[in-house]
Amino acid sequence: MSTRVVLMMLSALLTSLMLLLAPTARADEQQAQLLNAGTIEPNGAFPYSLETVVSLDKPWGIAFLNDGRALVTEKTGKLVLLDHDGQPRDVAGVPEVVVKKHNGLLAIALAPDFAKSHHLYLSYMAPANEGTSRLTLTRFTLDLERALTLSNAKVIWQQSFSSDAIQPGGGITFSPDHRHLFFAVGDRARAEAAQDSDQPAGKLLRLHLDGSTPHSNPYAQEEGVRAQTWSLGHRNFYGMAFSPTGSLWQVEMGPQGGDELNLIKAGANYGWGAVSEGNADDGTPLPTHRTRPDIEAPRLYWTPAMSPSSLLFYSGDRYPEWKGSALITGLSGKNLWRVDVTKDNRIRSVEQWNLGMRLRAIAQAPDGALWILEDANPGKVMRITPKRAALQ
Repeated sequence: MSTRVVLMMLSALLTSLMLLLAPTARADEQQAQLLNAGTIEPNGAFPYSLETVVSLDKPWGIAFLNDGRALVTEKTGKLVLLDHDGQPRDVAGVPEVVVKKHNGLLAIALAPDFAKSHHLYLSYMAPANEGTSRLTLTRFTLDLERALTLSNAKVIWQQSFSSDAIQPGGGITFSPDHRHLFFAVGDRARAEAAQDSDQPAGKLLRLHLDGSTPHSNPYAQEEGVRAQTWSLGHRNFYGMAFSPTGSLWQVEMGPQGGDELNLIKAGANYGWGAVSEGNADDGTPLPTHRTRPDIEAPRLYWTPAMSPSSLLFYSGDRYPEWKGSALITGLSGKNLWRVDVTKDNRIRSVEQWNLGMRLRAIAQAPDGALWILEDANPGKVMRITPKRAALQ
């Protein structure tokens, strides 16, 4: 039995007294939340068509300009601008990245004031020592009119340790008031670090747009990582999004099973490193959220795993039956999930479609169209279109 498994089991045993003293209502709430979406069978035919715009090398993240053009990161280290006709143009000035398994050039996000500042954010694995890398978040200025170049690089956040491990995280999203940036830091395959408040691994960070620490963070009176932490106990997560009512949700990958959809609360612990709805990598059962009523349980979990890769709440009019729903892409499951969430953050219904390919990301264009990235080399950049549209 691995050291990681032993530590997780010890953590559950040491809190057994807490179970006896915990309020019954809290325990009942935890159990009510534990809904296994992994048992849901796929729907029939997908109600829309997938129109291929272009194929790229391992497309990972996508962000739209107001005029409908798209910026797409390729995991292998390129950033391209897709013109209105779908033709890719390379953007210069992209930082050097380490490409290994999950690691490479990751997410892209345009600053809320991009139209004025021309700032964008990239997360990536920056080279360190002897083939290792550090998860890094950097803000750039993008020159669209002349040279199509990134400049004025400012490192907003960088991991204090280097590693050659997987599970980097790297997701980026902004608060609805555009004042704060949320940044996902994966556990880099170090489960115990997710429960260590002095280590950044396995944490969701909340920063000002310039990388400084907001005084309104739950542990702002502390120093370093603690002050930046919004929530902890995460494994490997990319997808984060605010619902129409302003609640922050997140999807993360479990070990063997136990993928999660979480409603994020300030200062909360989501359990990785202590509990999981999945098994350890060697198949050993782990303590579940039911053993720890002091830890936030997922609103949905998936066993078997489907490897969630992105999340958005659809706000457009092109797919009226999906408006307000959470849309989640899956890698190993090769599926698109729709989760209907009520205004009081309850799960009303869940459905899925198997699209027959690993899905890296889903994004909404300014015109309300949904785009999907295929995790492959070459990987398709696709639009979801009505059935009457011709497949390309």
